[in-house]
Amino acid sequence: MVLLMRSRLFWRRSAAAAGIYASVVLGFFGTVIAAHAFSTRVLGLYAIVIAGTGFFQTLLDLTIEEALVKYGFRFQERADWGRLRRLFGRALQVKFAGGILAGLCLLALAPAAGTLFGDDRLVTPLLISAALPLVQSPENVGGVALILRGRYDIRAFFLFLSMGLRLMAIAIGTRYGLTETIAAIVVAQVLATVAVLAAGWVAFRRNPRVDAVSIGDERPELVRFVMQSSVATGVVALRSTLSPLLLGVVSSPPQVAYFRVAQAPAQGFAALSAPARLVLLTEQTRDWERGTRSAVFAGVRRYSLGAAAAVLVAVPLLLWLAPDLVRLFFTSKNVGATNALRLIVIAGALQFVFGWTKSFPVSIGRPNLRIWAHGVETLVLVPLVVAFGAAWGATGAAGAVLVATVVFVAFWTVLFLRIRREPESANTPTPQPIEMATP
Repeated sequence: MVLLMRSRLFWRRSAAAAGIYASVVLGFFGTVIAAHAFSTRVLGLYAIVIAGTGFFQTLLDLTIEEALVKYGFRFQERADWGRLRRLFGRALQVKFAGGILAGLCLLALAPAAGTLFGDDRLVTPLLISAALPLVQSPENVGGVALILRGRYDIRAFFLFLSMGLRLMAIAIGTRYGLTETIAAIVVAQVLATVAVLAAGWVAFRRNPRVDAVSIGDERPELVRFVMQSSVATGVVALRSTLSPLLLGVVSSPPQVAYFRVAQAPAQGFAALSAPARLVLLTEQTRDWERGTRSAVFAGVRRYSLGAAAAVLVAVPLLLWLAPDLVRLFFTSKNVGATNALRLIVIAGALQFVFGWTKSFPVSIGRPNLRIWAHGVETLVLVPLVVAFGAAWGATGAAGAVLVATVVFVAFWTVLFLRIRREPESANTPTPQPIEMATP
């Protein structure tokens, strides 16, 4: 029986890794197709539309899925099915509201896009992209229903399906133009969201069927958790999606295109850590709720050592092969991205080693730590992107990303060591946030 359980767990982890890796490969080739089909300037416009959509979606869409994982496992452990049902119902309402707000912001941005970024061809694609936040908003709720059943392998498959549909949309749309590409992406997202929600509904129906009940005394704690997670995610949006927009304002669309190409290694490193982060989020949250604190710290240590060993091998090769990789995947017309890509390789490697910081705060019930860490990182990044980007274009923006990443890594090192030194009594289902002086 034990061997069977271990075999099943190994299969699920392997399937999750395969699905996530495959989905990222598809996403990477979406950028490759766009780089080959579009001129450098139009590729820059495409990057601005994608970055703008991601920025408003992440900034205004409340991050309730992290609370779904944290409190979903808690309610499952207590067999509190009525509260679990109410939690999911509220989550769908909140996600739809956030998607609508993000779409309205994109509609407001579109008429001013020509003035801000120096090209009127952005107006229509931005208007069409306003539908994306709404149609994508409930997708993660369905995904969490699968995770709570321990089926992160199925969740990974739907990530693969979603990126496969998007790749098809890009392949078809780029044959006609930028506007058609964004419209095709919206259609692909509708299909992906419907598929994930259907699978999530099937998984959720396996729980005992009881009427929804009020969250009760835990409501203030849960609301605080959601707000902290949302602020943290909003800060991440400032870091990851605001940079291309700011670069487009202070520089030019071709430089945004180079920056988009240069971001490929960071996306690759994030993809490499994604399966581990999904497993860590699922299993460490469960371990923390059960009181096995040492298992959580041991998992972080194992991940960090393995990731560090991998980047020591990969980074020198990537730095050496950078010009050839740009020419091979993104054509010679985008070779101006080479120096920016080298800087992003180093930043991406650091983020890979510290990839556990995405799931760890959620698992221990302290999403406010992400606010502090990413807040400090963003305070460094935003002014440097403006200053360095205006002076050196995409290379300057990549340099700003590297400096901000180093600050982030140093900050999280201090945070983690402080948490390790806390007494075992700090391991409760509702831990108090770390008191920190205002920076």
